[in-house]
Amino acid sequence: MLEVRTVLDSVEALVAGAVDRRPLDGPGKSGAQLERVTIDSESFVLKHLDHDADWTLRVAQIPGSATVALWRAGVLDELPDCFNQPIVAVAQDAQRPTLSAILMRDVGAWLVPPTDDPVPLAQHERFLDHMAALHAAFWGRRIAVVAPADRYLELSPRMAAAEAALGSDHLVPRLVAQGWPLLEEVAPTLAGVVVPLVHEPGPLVDALDTTPATFVHGNWKLDNLGTDDLGRTVLLDWELPGVGAAASDLAWYLAINCRRLPTSKEQAIATYRAALERHGVATEPWWDRQLGLCLVGAMVQFGWEKALGGYDDELAWWEEQVVRAAPLLEPA
Repeated sequence: MLEVRTVLDSVEALVAGAVDRRPLDGPGKSGAQLERVTIDSESFVLKHLDHDADWTLRVAQIPGSATVALWRAGVLDELPDCFNQPIVAVAQDAQRPTLSAILMRDVGAWLVPPTDDPVPLAQHERFLDHMAALHAAFWGRRIAVVAPADRYLELSPRMAAAEAALGSDHLVPRLVAQGWPLLEEVAPTLAGVVVPLVHEPGPLVDALDTTPATFVHGNWKLDNLGTDDLGRTVLLDWELPGVGAAASDLAWYLAINCRRLPTSKEQAIATYRAALERHGVATEPWWDRQLGLCLVGAMVQFGWEKALGGYDDELAWWEEQVVRAAPLLEPA
């Protein structure tokens, strides 16, 4: 039973008692602003979420933010013990509900360093184990926050066009607008499967709905991950969570972190599946179907990004997976 948590009504209430507030380096790729805040001699990070400034919030279409919704519903209290959940309080402005803020313990020292080097094998395998633990803990529960279709439309031409119409100058929407037409040039076979889904993900969402569901984070990129001194996983940026297929988090992880994986994608998939079994989830007979569909889904999300790199081994691997899984999109 989820316990409703308090959401404060202003940023001022969130940082009451702060003796020092300093801006961190410029806004992230989404447009969110960060501050370092000292309260009772402890360092915190304050993340400001503003629908007028943050394109990811506009895509998610959740009043305030998905993080506020998770906090209010008590979902974050149910995370397995293998996670270090740093959020301590949230606020949604009573006068302007499109403004919200999150106060987090400062976990910067534990985050994965922003380099191009592969992550250590043990840490990578721990991330996959803890991902499986999260999915197992919520197995079969349909916690509605961001809808699967909206998750698949986050990086779509529709989003890019909407941001252009608003006069947005954020880099990612501009790259998305460039990448999708390029995919049809550099990988037409892959594009033939995923581009229709980029415009209307319904067939993918419907096919996935024939497989088991759980609660997914939606953004397992290394920038959001870390390991604390107790070996727990730090997992940030709860902006796309909700009901979904477990393998969708895995596929996202493989796609966005491809250059820093210390193993092959096949080995990472096997590692995750074994962890899911270890945490009590039987993976027969649905595994192959869900995995194949989620690999297609990863290209619905990242086909544009792969195209910007040209037709290389990375894009060729994804094309092979998508072509193999395409028949799964047909109605049963």
